Amino acid sequence: MSEALRLKDEFEQGLETKTTELKNCQGNKGLNSCFNCEQLFECALRTEYVKAVYNSMSKGQNDGGFDF
Repeated sequence: MSEALRLKDEFEQGLETKTTELKNCQGNKGLNSCFNCEQLFECALRTEYVKAVYNSMSKGQNDGGFDF
């Protein structure tokens, strides 16, 4: 089965959702990056996105083992 046809797991779906939410937020603020936002370090959405990236890479394992 090709990579394109592989079903997305829950962690990939979560990352896709958070990526969309983050891009929508940036677009609503007229930004192309969170680094230009005054709420960079206090932003709950960005924190959730970072966690989704980590979970997508580690597949939910807390031992730091990433599945690339």
